[in-house]
Amino acid sequence: MKVIINRNKLLESIQHVTKAISSKTAIPILEGLKIDVTTNGITLTGSDSDITIQSFIPVEEEGIQYIDELEPGAIVAHAKYFPDVIRKLPSETVEITVDENLLMTIKSGSAEFDLNGQTAEEYPHVAQIKSEVSFELPNELIKTMIRQTVFAVSTSETRPILTGVNIKAENNYIQFIATDSHRLATSRIPVEKGLEEFPFEQVVVPGKSLNELNKILDDSEKKVEVSIASNQIAFQTENLYFLSRLLDGRYPETSRLIPEESKTTILVNKKNIQSAVDRASLLAKDNHNNVIRLETSPNSKIEVSSNSPEIGKVEEEVTVENIEGEDLKISFSSKYMLDALKIMDSEQVKIEFTGAMRPFIIKPMDSDDILQLILPVRTY
Repeated sequence: MKVIINRNKLLESIQHVTKAISSKTAIPILEGLKIDVTTNGITLTGSDSDITIQSFIPVEEEGIQYIDELEPGAIVAHAKYFPDVIRKLPSETVEITVDENLLMTIKSGSAEFDLNGQTAEEYPHVAQIKSEVSFELPNELIKTMIRQTVFAVSTSETRPILTGVNIKAENNYIQFIATDSHRLATSRIPVEKGLEEFPFEQVVVPGKSLNELNKILDDSEKKVEVSIASNQIAFQTENLYFLSRLLDGRYPETSRLIPEESKTTILVNKKNIQSAVDRASLLAKDNHNNVIRLETSPNSKIEVSSNSPEIGKVEEEVTVENIEGEDLKISFSSKYMLDALKIMDSEQVKIEFTGAMRPFIIKPMDSDDILQLILPVRTY
């Protein structure tokens, strides 16, 4: 095997696939990074058996030559050392050769490294999934939906199903849903085709998988093909293949958590409420869940406050655009509120309350496609 390749392009692909490699895998060969060289280009593969990422580097793309010379072959390189070597090479091009004893020689400029490799024949075969449904979405839309939901997955393994994001299809909409049982985040977008026959009652993707996918997709209008089988989901772009297992178990029916009517509705500037909650949280760090309080007043203002007996207290009045309904005093996690507000791009947000001990909803003023729900905290 031999290849002469652009170092930066190789490093970019290495950084993608190493996100799937873990040193804690039960299969030793998966601690390595597989390199496949064919006449068309190079495919790099990383996997921990839960996530598999493949990145393809073509010989030439859009008039740019990435590979100057190649001889087909395959090897598994050490994922701990190979990326660092490539990253610190002195020249813009790198030559990699592999001999019959699986010794990998890496040359760039005046530097030369010899690394021991492993046979690629022992590396598990990565099969394209036999999908039962597939549809396309722009990169940036998938990234947006991940950003708007994945933060709300559970970090506890007590209920493993809640560590994932549930993907549902209804009325030509794809919806992402995440909850840790204290809050709920949902985001949906219309899909033109591919959802006519969506055979799955639930598709729960590990939050870890979606976080890694979000890191390697670029912000572009390029399309990602999403393919789903009974126990796997794949995301494919022109030069990237991302495969993840799905979580087993029954995802809770979250739609019944969303109140159908509200008793108090507040329309407020997002930056103003976000800043006030952020300031109130400064003195709430020592109490459980960073709890703060929100109280309505009759003069189109709300008061955001926090009280910590050992530290002190903070009170701040926030002018709102509009208040309708009953007076309200409610306590909740400032962290959950800030997480919910950060993912909203609209200038105005609507907050709908159904009582001091009932979940409340936050959504953009101009859209029903994003919804955040937070459970209040009893403080007495």
